[in-house]
Amino acid sequence: MSGISILACVMIYILSYGYYVVASVESARDEWNFESVNLNVDLSRVLKKVNGRFLSVAIDASLVAEEKFMYLLTSPKLRTLAKALTPAFLRFGGTRQDFMTFNPTFLHSNENHKNSVFDADDICERLELPPLLEKRLKQEWTLQEILLDKEDLQRKYRSVKFTECAVDLLYSFTNCSGLDLIFGLNELLRTSGNSWDSSNARTLLQYCESKQYSMSWELGNEPNSYEKKAGIRVDGYQLGQDFVQLRKILQESKLYHNTGLYGPDISQPRDHRRDLLEGFLESGAEAIDACTWHHYYVNGRDTSLEDFLNPEVLNTLALKTHEVMETIELTSPGKKVWLGETSSAYGGGAKGLSDTFVAGFMWLDKLGLGAKLGLDVLIRQVLIGSGTYHLVDENLDPLPDYWLSVLYKRLVGPEVLSIEAFSILGKTKRVRVYLHCTNKKSTSYKSGAVTLFALNLSKGPARISVPVTISNSTAEAFVLQSEQPGEEGLYSKSVKLNGEVLKMVDDRTLPSLQGTPLPAGEHLRLPGYSFAFYVLSEAQALACR
Repeated sequence: MSGISILACVMIYILSYGYYVVASVESARDEWNFESVNLNVDLSRVLKKVNGRFLSVAIDASLVAEEKFMYLLTSPKLRTLAKALTPAFLRFGGTRQDFMTFNPTFLHSNENHKNSVFDADDICERLELPPLLEKRLKQEWTLQEILLDKEDLQRKYRSVKFTECAVDLLYSFTNCSGLDLIFGLNELLRTSGNSWDSSNARTLLQYCESKQYSMSWELGNEPNSYEKKAGIRVDGYQLGQDFVQLRKILQESKLYHNTGLYGPDISQPRDHRRDLLEGFLESGAEAIDACTWHHYYVNGRDTSLEDFLNPEVLNTLALKTHEVMETIELTSPGKKVWLGETSSAYGGGAKGLSDTFVAGFMWLDKLGLGAKLGLDVLIRQVLIGSGTYHLVDENLDPLPDYWLSVLYKRLVGPEVLSIEAFSILGKTKRVRVYLHCTNKKSTSYKSGAVTLFALNLSKGPARISVPVTISNSTAEAFVLQSEQPGEEGLYSKSVKLNGEVLKMVDDRTLPSLQGTPLPAGEHLRLPGYSFAFYVLSEAQALACR
């Protein structure tokens, strides 16, 4: 071999070795370029305790705009998905509840009611949507959503009539799934004196009682927007009186005399909306079991990916909640407060964002922060229905927020514990952490176990140091990441649990959702753009025993 050839080989070797060294350094830099997070925790006392049905869901009333779509609720697949979210309330309501009236098709006798359509006792076994009909309804629903979106944009809503069949289908779905139904009544049925006309509600209540349908009730949806939607103004004091009227009607019923009544389902507060809430509470506080309001972070038609990862945007929940709670505490101290409707973005959600992996940062943070603030129940808009903020898509396949919700249900108990996260620079903004007692209904974990859940809003990984008080506990990690790496993955509609893409086994079976065991004393690693649950089964938290 000539000297030139040998020199060339040596140069190639040196260059390749140099490349290897650089690549190794870059790889090491990525490995060590993490945010180091320390935790302060208090396991001795419960900070807040929320409702056992804290995470609840809604079905939008738009589903009944054409009654045939209510038959989607008989899908075995949808029932399977709903069962995994129990215990929970199921709210049937939304904008279109104030444009729908009950129009019974059978004679108004108890005998006819008892024999109409079907009875709930045996419906779970014998009423299931045939696959061909399910496929056809899903295809037609896609077209229906276009019409509903057009109505929302124009703020022109059709009057809708629904029959006993729709009520039966809705109740059978909740009954078969193990959910507790809250039915939203139409508040825009008014008398000449502008009080609520209760005649249609009485007819519906009589029918539901004849069928022995156990449920709770609401009246109206976002009354602060009635003028824009329907040209009708209802002030807060009158709204409260309308609820008092409904409570009296319920008290006359043998079945519903002690049932739940929730309201007024106002939008998140601005000055005039706060006045509406004050007026409502002045006249109607005693009629309701919990005060409900709605919260969305952003306008779905004017938002971005950055908003979904912005800690300042996430913190607006605390500001709005403090406003509402301050108003309620002044007028009706001790009254339970619910987010009666909530998701990421109002206006039906943000297309390409509200039904993707990135929406999970808003949803999990809302669950953590909402409980810490003392909100008793959060009703997620929606399980199924129009818009893009649903948990289940138009093919009835679960989206990332669904899987997140199921894990929350399984692992997180109602007892909120105190926790704060710090980095070298002080209180961390990009890593957000929450701590609860582990769900005591889970037989997999010992008494005194705690569940830490965390979000990493950054591209880079984070390393969480567990406090000495619980560092001897083994941990089980449930890390959720997008199916694809990096920022592109944030737009994905698939999610991985500990590296495995989550999918239903079949229409009646969910995957096992197993955690990954971690040895005691190890730092918890949270990848970039991910969120996770860590169950510390041997924490021996006094507050959780």
